[in-house]
Amino acid sequence: MFLTVTELADGIKKISLQGQMDIEGTKEIDTLFTVATASKSPQIIVDLSGVNYMGSIGISVMVRAVNALKQTQGKIVIMNPQPNVLRALESTRINKVIPIVYDLESARTQLKS
Repeated sequence: MFLTVTELADGIKKISLQGQMDIEGTKEIDTLFTVATASKSPQIIVDLSGVNYMGSIGISVMVRAVNALKQTQGKIVIMNPQPNVLRALESTRINKVIPIVYDLESARTQLKS
């Protein structure tokens, strides 16, 4: 599992994940993901286009990020999940808590609202 953080010009962090968010993959990025989402009033886009599998452990990482961001008035958006990852997210109803979008402009709009 790989994680890349890009600082966008408007103060938004884009976290791109690649690999499988299973027990081993999530273990590899858990601390890095937590650090990347921990800052004052962060605005985070999590690009899942490179994630081909997401298990319950991966979903729990997203839920922890949401809970931490609520405490700092931050926001998070999921972008570009593959169809099987989208099904996993929707089956847990995380899409009711984290907006899911398919392009960068929509992600920015969600964060600004």
